Order: sequence, then structure tokens, then C-alpha cells
Amino acid sequence: MVNRLIAFAIEQRYLIILLAALMVGLGLRSAANLPIDAVPDVTNVQVQINTEASALAPFEMEKLITFPIELAMTGLPDVTEIRSLSKFGLSQVTVVFKDGVDTYFARQLVLERLQDASQHLPEGLGTHPEMGPISTGLGEIYQFVLEKTDAQDKGAQAMFAVHRSEAPHTTTDSHHLYLAPCG
Repeated sequence: MVNRLIAFAIEQRYLIILLAALMVGLGLRSAANLPIDAVPDVTNVQVQINTEASALAPFEMEKLITFPIELAMTGLPDVTEIRSLSKFGLSQVTVVFKDGVDTYFARQLVLERLQDASQHLPEGLGTHPEMGPISTGLGEIYQFVLEKTDAQDKGAQAMFAVHRSEAPHTTTDSHHLYLAPCG
């Protein structure tokens, strides 16, 4: 059986070469069309609610704004977690849904509850809760660049400046020393 297969491949070598080239071409085409990211997004479906009230301390933000919004979000279907962050003048509530929930459906559910919750927030503070943009947990990573600045005095040590990078930043320049993702 194997001998006959080898004999056929030798006799029909142009056909075998053509079939091998066709298989290589199909393989390269399939590899080029694979939907693979460099950093796959494995985060769950999240909807963020941001509220600004510049006159309130963190305790007041938690009591007057964050807690009522969290309370309004309880009972939503397919919610796995509700977490919040209260800072000076900022309340951020994140509603996390189960895997497989459509992002737009989750945002619609949150928006319906948010409209009701905004009516129960204190008036006169300029508070209006807003949903954050459609993003994932990977969008929360900041990139910082550490740059060497030229010192005025030749005898002084080199000074460094840290600033937020607006885009992924790569360089071979000797002035850019470090790129660090910080979350």
C-alpha cells in the first residue's frame, strides 16, 4: 500500500507539487485571517457610571451619590459584581455582568436604572451621572514614559521627567529610558 502511494507520488510529481503549493497557499491565507489580538481581551462586560460633584468630600460622595446609584443597580439580571470608588468630587460605580451578556443590552439595563436613580440624587450640586464609554478593563491601563532632560550644569546629574504617553511609545533614542504600563 505504502509502496504504491510512493510510486504514484513519484509518477505524478507535478500534481503532488501543485497540491502541496495549494495547501501552503490556503494555510497562509487562513493564518493571515485569524482573529487573534496581540493582547487578547479576556475581561468581562462592564458598564461604568461616573458622577462629578466638585464640592463633595469622599465620605459625602459615598453617602449622597455612590450608595444610591449602587442601590439602584442591585437586582439587574446577570450582574456578578457591583463595585465603586468615591474620591474628592468623583463617584465611579462599575457594574460587572456575566460572560456572554451583550454589551449594548447591559448598557440599556444600566441606563434605565440610572434614569430612575438620578431623580433621587441631591439637587443643587450639579450632579448628573453619566455612563462611561464602551471600553474594557484593558482600557484602564496607562502608559508612562521616563525621559532624560538635559541638565543646565555639566556637573549636575541628569534629571528625569515622567509624563503620560498618549499612545504606545517606542524609541531607540537614548533620552527615552523606560516605558512602564501602570494600572
